[in-house]
Parts: sequence; C-alpha cells; structure tokens
Amino acid sequence: MLEKIIQIFKIRELRNKIFFILALLIVFRLAANIPVPGVDQTQLRNFFEGNQLFGLLNLFSGGGLSSISIVMLGVGPYITASIIMQLLTMIVPRLEQLYKEEGEIGRQKFNQWTRWITVPLAAMQTFGMVSLFRSQGVIGNITSFEMFYLIVVAVAGTIFLMWLGELITEKKIGNGVSLIIFAGIVAGLPGAVSRIFATQDSSQFFTYILLLIIIIAAIAGIVFVNEGQRNIPVSYAKRIRGNRMYGGTSTHLPLRVNQAGVIPIIFAMSIMLFPGMIANFLVNVSNPTVASAARFIGGIFQNQLFYGITYFFLVVAFTYFYTAVVFDPNKISESLQKQGGYVPGIRPGANTAEYLYHIMNRIILSGALFLGLIAVLPFIVQGATNINSVSIGGTGLLIVVSVVIETIKQIEGQLVMRDYEGF
Repeated sequence: MLEKIIQIFKIRELRNKIFFILALLIVFRLAANIPVPGVDQTQLRNFFEGNQLFGLLNLFSGGGLSSISIVMLGVGPYITASIIMQLLTMIVPRLEQLYKEEGEIGRQKFNQWTRWITVPLAAMQTFGMVSLFRSQGVIGNITSFEMFYLIVVAVAGTIFLMWLGELITEKKIGNGVSLIIFAGIVAGLPGAVSRIFATQDSSQFFTYILLLIIIIAAIAGIVFVNEGQRNIPVSYAKRIRGNRMYGGTSTHLPLRVNQAGVIPIIFAMSIMLFPGMIANFLVNVSNPTVASAARFIGGIFQNQLFYGITYFFLVVAFTYFYTAVVFDPNKISESLQKQGGYVPGIRPGANTAEYLYHIMNRIILSGALFLGLIAVLPFIVQGATNINSVSIGGTGLLIVVSVVIETIKQIEGQLVMRDYEGF
C-alpha cells in the first residue's frame, strides 16, 4: 500500500487531481457549516437525537441537514431525480433509446433533464422540511417571504453541490455525488466518537468491545457482499471470416450479489419518511378525528419495533424491484445470441433468459437480506449496546466502504493506464 501511495504522488497529473478533489470537498464542508438564520440549535439537536429516520436522511444530505445549513438538502434531490429518470427509462422507450443508443450526446441530454427535475424536487423538499421544523419548534414563525428566501437558498445549495459533484466526477477518481456523501459521513464520525467517550462508563467496557466487534463484522460483511459475484460460464462459437477464425473462446458473465447498491435503502427511507411528515402536519388541525388519526400514525412510526420490521421488509422488496429494473435477462440473452455466445448446457434465447432469471433470483435473496440487515443495524446496535448513533450505523458504513472500494479501483486503473509494467 505504501508503494502505491508513493507511486500516486510521483505522477503529477494524478497528484493534482487528488488535491483538486480534496479542495472541493473542503469547500463543501465549509458550506455545510454555514447555518441559515433563526434556528434553535438546542431544539434541532434534540430533534435529530430522537429521530433515527431523519438521522439517516442527514447522511444523504452530507451532514448539512443536522445544522440546517445553506446546503441542508445536500445531493438528496439530485439522487431522487436520477432514480426517477432511471425508472422512466423502463416506461418510456424514447428515454431508453436516448440514454443507451445515442452515445455521449444522448447521455448529456439525459443528464440535463435530470438536473431540471432536481430543481422542483429540491423546492418541494425544502418547503416540507421547513414546515416540519417549524411545527417542532426548531424554526420560529416565519413570513411567506422568509419561506421563499429559505427555499431559494436551499435549492441554490443543492445545485452548487451538484456542480461540485460533476467537477469531481470529471477527474475520474470516484463518483462526485458519492464522495460528497462520503465526506459528510466521515466529517460526522469524530463527533459521534467523542459523544461516546464523553458519556462513557467504565462499567460498560464490554459494551464498547461489543460495539467495536459489530462495526468490524459489518465492514467485513459489506466488503464481502459488495465484491461477491456469481460467474456464469459463457462460450463463443468459432466463426470464419475470410482467412481468419474468430471466437472459440470461453469467458464468464458476472452476476453481482448486490446489484442495487444503496438505492433500495434510499427508496425505503423515502417511503418511511412520508407518513411521519404528513402526520406531523396534521396533528394540530382543528378536526379532532384527523388530529387523532395523525397522532396514532405518528405513534406507530415512533415505535422502534414496528419501524425496524417495516423498514427491513421495504428494503428487501425494493432490492428485488430495483434489480428487476437494472437487470434484464431477456436483453442479456439476446445480446449473447447475437455475438455467438451461449451458456454451456443451456439453449440460446428464451432458455438462457429463464436460466439467468432463476440464478439471479437466488442471488438477490442473500443480497436483499443483507441490505435489510444493514438498514436496521442502528436499531440492533442501540438494542445491544444502548448507544444511539446513526453515524456508526449500517447505512453509513455501507456508503463509506463502497465509495472507498470504488475510488481505490479507479485510482489503480489510472496507475495501470500510465505505467502498466511498473505497476
């Protein structure tokens, strides 16, 4: 590892790219610590300490939501817009053709539409968040102009981070949006650890040891599942063109255990967030029936057992759903058949598609259960150690480990490209 680090800093272009990305991440962290006026920090701290779901939402905002900063939404609306566009490609054939068949120009148009969708999503999310914080006493009574001002600032902050993310992605050392979320999580870790040590009790020594074991086991599990894949053998028939023979080789089709990444957790979190937000809006209405129903729904979603079980099953269900969106056995089978490839022992065409569908369903089960376990890990940690910290929860660890693995692979790829023999 030391040799690789030395080699990275020997290459001037690669060194400059890394310093440039670090500078942009510092700019992001500075923006995340500039709060909007009129926020009661004590009420805000109590609100986030008592709400696991908003703690998870704060992870995807890059840590800006917990201080209600000028970048309070982070890149969350952009992620949501990207998911919406990906789902629309399955419904609207024109979008799929634009993204997959029209090359770089088509992808640029697709990305531009994603940016445009981000703006109204960010505006609606800001209005909902500010209204919720106002009902909880975190933000005082504000006028319509002040609400408009907050919406404009938050939307501008999201667009600014989206621009920073694209600048980082252009350097081809990690994904920009992922690195921004990664920076927010890592920046919150020292505070989470210091709070644990500030409230430490010598009689709970074994509790802290148990917490450490859980974290190490979670990291090992994330690496194992992220890197896990099932290799389907593929052979290519021999073809003769002129005086040359092509094909006749054997390779494999990799099927990843975790095809969906962290997307199912984002989906499930959005669904779990919606009923609680609506209940908080309606709890103070004049109609007693509506107010009673809102209090009942709010109470259900405050129940840790109900919340954890529902969250787990939603993550599992969305893992199957999103994998079905991004993995199409029929298209893969058709592509193999056109290239003269086949799975040994399986007839090309519909039989191959059915075989891939059967194998993928069995693989998804373990990946979905693992993601569900990672999603509810904060509740398990809290139950086992009585320590409430989303920063050391499974979702945060999943993002951090995944981003580190992806970034290291891209850096190694650039090293190989520049000095293959030396590397």
